Amino acid sequence: MNLREIYSKKDVRHNGIFEWVKPKISFEIFHPKDNLEQLVEELQVLKKYNPEFVSVTSNTESQNTNSLDLLKILINDLQLPLMPHLTCINNSKIQIQEKLKSIETLGINKILALRGDEPENGERKYFDFHHANELVSFIKEQTNLSIGVAGYPEGHIQAPDLYTDIDNLKKKVDAGADAIFTQLFFNNDKFFSYIQLVRDAGIEVPIIAGIMPIIGYKQITKMINLAKITVPKTLLDKIEQYKDNSQSLIDLGIDFASYQCQQLIDAEVAGLHFFTLNKAASTNQILENIL
Repeated sequence: MNLREIYSKKDVRHNGIFEWVKPKISFEIFHPKDNLEQLVEELQVLKKYNPEFVSVTSNTESQNTNSLDLLKILINDLQLPLMPHLTCINNSKIQIQEKLKSIETLGINKILALRGDEPENGERKYFDFHHANELVSFIKEQTNLSIGVAGYPEGHIQAPDLYTDIDNLKKKVDAGADAIFTQLFFNNDKFFSYIQLVRDAGIEVPIIAGIMPIIGYKQITKMINLAKITVPKTLLDKIEQYKDNSQSLIDLGIDFASYQCQQLIDAEVAGLHFFTLNKAASTNQILENIL
């Protein structure tokens, strides 16, 4: 099932009467430096929620030479549907072609196409793709994969303004993207406003909300500093209050994300995409709270 079909499918009772539209759930993980067994155990906890897929990030520094092995493990050990990431940065057209063939050979039918972060050392090896829309076009030409792309409710950090960023988003959708997965956000009003602006721009594909539970002080402060993310003052004050109390901070993250997700569900959001940071506990409790 492609991404558009996933997010247009309704949940019904056995007698055919619509009950309620459950949010489509998906999870994001990254390739661990070690201890793949631990990651598999974490995903075993979340598997009970029948995720539409698990997305697997790509590291533009190393290109995750073992990422294919990770995909095989997740398929063989967990039988989970997957959505790998592919990036423009440090990928040549030949490398992308090879990865696309490997992905299709594994029976995977969806992918997330991203520009990716510039290498920290500033040494970019390939310049076959400059922007994500170019990668989307290339994937569309080469495969029948369903393609997801990234969206930024408060604008990409390098975009001069939100409207320019949405113009760039439209290029990705016009190139063949089937769904938009947003960066994390903590202000639902920003997300709702973003949806309206995107629709006003003539973009009609599903928009899936990116949710990242707060699990650590360094984690959240890094995200705030690296991206355009507004944190409500009441939440920010509590983060500072609990910065030296790890469990209280985790509990705060669960409570806030549960409230945030419930509001999104009430607004009939297309789906919730959880950035798990390879940990199941917070996401599991949030889903227990809202489902």
